[in-house]
Amino acid sequence: MLSSLITSQTRIKLLLKFFLNPDTRGYLRQLSAEFGESTNGIRLELNKLAEARLLSVSSEGRNKVYNANVSHPLFTEIRNIVLKSTGIDKVVNNIINKVGDLELAFIRGDYARGKDSGLIDLTLVGKNLNSREIERVRAKTEKLIERKINILQLEPEEYKKLESTFAKEPLFILYKRDNSQ
Repeated sequence: MLSSLITSQTRIKLLLKFFLNPDTRGYLRQLSAEFGESTNGIRLELNKLAEARLLSVSSEGRNKVYNANVSHPLFTEIRNIVLKSTGIDKVVNNIINKVGDLELAFIRGDYARGKDSGLIDLTLVGKNLNSREIERVRAKTEKLIERKINILQLEPEEYKKLESTFAKEPLFILYKRDNSQ
């Protein structure tokens, strides 16, 4: 979908990288290695996105570090387009809203790092989650978004035991129950 709107594949990769998970940060050489592209092509696109103020730039030592400018007036709209182009919006609507007593849902792995690899690693934490419904909706959603979805279901006690492991990797929180009520 994005490729019909944006002709630069490098720009699409950068938008996915920074707008799938706004906490993602990157610098020129790291992005060049990750995308397998020349630093020159990446630099041009980073400069264009930074000039449009879609990306924020800061310095860390000798490196310029880029991340999504969450205060940009178009941030939400661009992020929604990126989420729709990857199908994550469908994951949220189809799976998370129909599984039962959900406490927490997050994506880990490539998508949490801002990389569209075609495999969405979704973790669901809750009591008495409806496994049959999760599997039915997962299969239906995979066809809709043309990506594989790997779902890990955890009881809250299991999640507590693994929480420190998850804290070591980037996570993209999709849903967190508000327990303040």
